[in-house]
Amino acid sequence: MEKKIVMISKNRQEIKTLERSLAHHQYELLSIGDLELLNELLIKTTSYCVILDLDSILVDNRSIRKLTLNYPQVYFLCMSKDRFHPELKDAICYHIYACLTKPLDEDELLYWLKCIEDEENGSHEKT
Repeated sequence: MEKKIVMISKNRQEIKTLERSLAHHQYELLSIGDLELLNELLIKTTSYCVILDLDSILVDNRSIRKLTLNYPQVYFLCMSKDRFHPELKDAICYHIYACLTKPLDEDELLYWLKCIEDEENGSHEKT
């Protein structure tokens, strides 16, 4: 059974690269280009992880906070070429599970996905 991951990005090349990479590890990548479409997608499909591409979408602290409150069962990761996003410090500190640096290291992403799965299979409850 493939596990579904949602990626919100407008960068088609990065989406294709990640899609091919994850397919080798039993993951299905669903991609959308806008944060507004996430609610509809999460209602239709069971996904336990969302990756936000901070370089290609507009997002703020409030939006991320709202998403994590509306979907407490979903783990949110972000990725960016920039190491710091001071405008998102609250969201990154309290609502984002992990931050990944571009170019995306496949092993690092797989590590975080494994951590999420371990938490899902344990007694972890997100608050």
